[in-house]
Amino acid sequence: MSIADIEQQLTGGESVYCINQAQMARTQGILTEDSENGRALRLALEELEARYDRNQRAALAFALIERLNGSVPEKPM
Repeated sequence: MSIADIEQQLTGGESVYCINQAQMARTQGILTEDSENGRALRLALEELEARYDRNQRAALAFALIERLNGSVPEKPM
């Protein structure tokens, strides 16, 4: 498999994961709110976006999703 094939699989084309629009909206809400969580997440995103290119960020996103799929949800505080 070529690098171009891998990049296409990570950044475009068909996806095996569905993006839940309600979860995406909640995520955007958390990112924009003036809270400790919001600030921490914005900072983390800024650092990741500065350090990694688009394909690397896509690979990281899929790795995070895969790890979340195998983890036990935390109880809300």
